Amino acid sequence: MPHHHVPATPATVHWGMFDAALPAVRTINSGETVVFECVSGGPEVMPPAASGLVIPPALAAIHAANLPRLGGHIMTGPVAIAGAAPGDMLEIRIEEIALGADWGFCGFRPLAGTLPEDFPKRFLSHIPVDRARRTCRLPWGTELPLAPFFGVIGVAPPAHYGRISTVEPREHGGNLDNKELTAGSTLFLPVHHPGANLSVGDGHGVQGDGEVCINALEICLTGTFTPILHKKPPGGAPLIAYPRAETATHFISMGMHQDLDLAMNKALREMIRFITGRANLSPEEAYQFCSLAVDFHVTQTVNGEKGVHGMLRKGLLF
Repeated sequence: MPHHHVPATPATVHWGMFDAALPAVRTINSGETVVFECVSGGPEVMPPAASGLVIPPALAAIHAANLPRLGGHIMTGPVAIAGAAPGDMLEIRIEEIALGADWGFCGFRPLAGTLPEDFPKRFLSHIPVDRARRTCRLPWGTELPLAPFFGVIGVAPPAHYGRISTVEPREHGGNLDNKELTAGSTLFLPVHHPGANLSVGDGHGVQGDGEVCINALEICLTGTFTPILHKKPPGGAPLIAYPRAETATHFISMGMHQDLDLAMNKALREMIRFITGRANLSPEEAYQFCSLAVDFHVTQTVNGEKGVHGMLRKGLLF
């Protein structure tokens, strides 16, 4: 299959927004592999020159271009998948994730994060990364192994939404901040717009569930993806209505809402829907099974639309 590469340049990125009206920077066929080069961070979070940390040239060029900006994430794309139409499903296989810098950053700012009333002042750390060892060293000396993933993977939202921020995750995916989406995992998204228009960004070197202060280890990453298009049958219902995922060991449902309780409800309903669609179980049995065998995690609490994801270990039912 052909192999495509989309670099991060002022012509191939959009800053902080999803919009069905954004033109695709590339069109590929289902099953073809595409490499997204992604960069992270605005000028306000760059390390000082005295730190010795080098700003990647691609990121510096994007800063210099003074692009329109809505949210905080620099997104590479969109990439259209030929033949994709509303109601279809896009299977996005995350093949590889490579580190793109020798440092990342983590911080918080006033009025943001899970505890803004406790931490009202800006705080920012620049964190060195050992790419060979795939570790980072925190300012107080703790060394963490990296587990890189992309915080934002999304398709074009419904056209009637217009231009929306990348901050809030929704049915088109976006800022899911799901740390399970490492290399080898697969994300499934509903298609809302012709071509689907896939964009990727917000590299995370490592993150805990919750992402409580508002940042993970924000870092430049390069990801290799294989999008596979699943067509809706003529006259049939949309194949899925909400993001789902799969790893080598688990099936994953997701729920997002401003109210964490309602995000939990959504993730649970999506898991029940997934189970009854795959196994010969009634909704009542699936609900009971979720209580016995599915683990629900708080994905993040900092994006306005909070996240919960349910994890069903493979082999228990199918």
